[in-house]
Parts: sequence; structure tokens; C-alpha cells
Amino acid sequence: MRLLLAEDEKSLSKALSTILEKNNYSVDTAFDGEEAMDYLLTGRYDGVILDIMMPKIDGIEVLKALRKNGNPVPVLFLTAKAEIDDKVLGLDSGANDYLTKPFDVKELLARIRAMTRQQTSQTDSRLKVGNITLNCATFELSSASGRFRLANKEYQMMELLMRNPKNLVSTDSFMEKIWGYDSDAEISVVWVYISYLRKKLAALNADVEIKASRNSGYFLEVSDD
Repeated sequence: MRLLLAEDEKSLSKALSTILEKNNYSVDTAFDGEEAMDYLLTGRYDGVILDIMMPKIDGIEVLKALRKNGNPVPVLFLTAKAEIDDKVLGLDSGANDYLTKPFDVKELLARIRAMTRQQTSQTDSRLKVGNITLNCATFELSSASGRFRLANKEYQMMELLMRNPKNLVSTDSFMEKIWGYDSDAEISVVWVYISYLRKKLAALNADVEIKASRNSGYFLEVSDD
């Protein structure tokens, strides 16, 4: 799941990025409102964490422009402005949630899960395809034969595949949603992570395979056996 974090305090931004990535999110960071707008115009995100008081363009104006353009991406305001009127303004401008600084990391993560959950048709924390299950809370891929805790990008790729069973997920979609449009990573990195997942599925005696469509992408196929 891909997030945009727009926070001008660089030390806080770095700390939050580290926390989010350890919790299996991919994160792009912006340090002012103008940069945040550029990211939002050129990339697709599952959620946005937006500071209100940012240089160049404040968070309220960024959000208003976002909604005016018809972008429904869920937005969480993260700000030091704790007055009721500030919260009302943020929510009335189109925010999905509002969290004031200082905050507890567990609460932040819970609010992110809640707002992004609304974007998917599957609200359960466990995804099941064939005889394998992906626990979205613990990041474990399991079957009756055992379990693996997936690393960040492994988890995100498997989640994307399992949320779209039998549907082709293009290589470009993997790159954009997991590595980001401005990543320096080569597109071959997708194949590398697919090979990691295939080995884990084999070790779990899964009846699910990751199939490739030449030059297009990948999809899950459940064995008929």
C-alpha cells in the first residue's frame, strides 16, 4: 500500500517514513505543499498524510485542490493545530481524519488502517486464495504446511495479487504502487521479488501459483488438483 507523507519537519518526516516502511507501507515524502501537489498529480496513492502548516502551499489548500480535481484518495491531517475550529475546517475541506501532534504511533497506524480500509472491498484483515492466507495485521503468509513473515515489498506485492485474484497486475503497477514513480530501481526488481514469493509459496505447498503474462504482468492461478 502506497502513502504520500507531506511534512515539512524533516526529522519527523524521516522518523515517520521509517515507522511506516517497517509496517509494510511504501512511502513518498514531500516537504512543502507545492511538492505534495506535484506528487499527487503524477502518482497514485492509497492514502495521504498531510501536514496543515507547510511552506509554499498549506495543507488545506492542497486538499481543496485535490478534491476539486475529483481525487477521492483518503487524507489524514497530521498537525499541531488542535483547536476545534481547525479540525472542523480540515474535515469540511475534505479530510477523512485529523490527528494532532504529539501523537501515539499506534494510534496513527490504526487511523491509517481505518481510512485506507474504506478504499478496498475486502475489509477483513485476512486474505485467502486457494489454501494460502495472508494476514494483513501480522504480514504472515501461511498454509497448513507453515508460515512466513513477509518483508515489506514482498508483502505489498502479495497483497496486491491477492486483492486482485485472477486479474493481471501489470509490472508498471507494481513499480508505481510499491517503488514509486520516481524510484531509481530497475523494472527487473519486480521479477526478483516475484521469484522470492514463488519460493515461499512452494515451501508452503500452496495450490496457488504466480503466473506471468509475457511483457505484461502477473496473476494468481489456483490449481484444479
